[in-house]
Amino acid sequence: MSIPCRYYHEDYHRGRETKECRLIKRNPQSRPWKPGLCKTCPVPHILLHTNCQEIALEATVVRKWGLVDRVEVYAVCARHMIELEDPLYCPQCALEQSP
Repeated sequence: MSIPCRYYHEDYHRGRETKECRLIKRNPQSRPWKPGLCKTCPVPHILLHTNCQEIALEATVVRKWGLVDRVEVYAVCARHMIELEDPLYCPQCALEQSP
């Protein structure tokens, strides 16, 4: 299974079978990552479609409705040092990009 995300890592070297999300792995307060979370993870979409040139993300696995695990994302524009309510849109980067 190939996941189109820069944070997903697989290692099958010499019989090893390691799969991990390095973004979630960096967050010690997150619930454990499982490969099935990649199906609904917003991170690849955010990275592909954001207008922010220097976006910094933090991901957390949270349990919704006591049954379903989901990935929640916290985003910051590292260039302008502002929290982004919508990870797809940084107002300061938009001003710089407008003619």
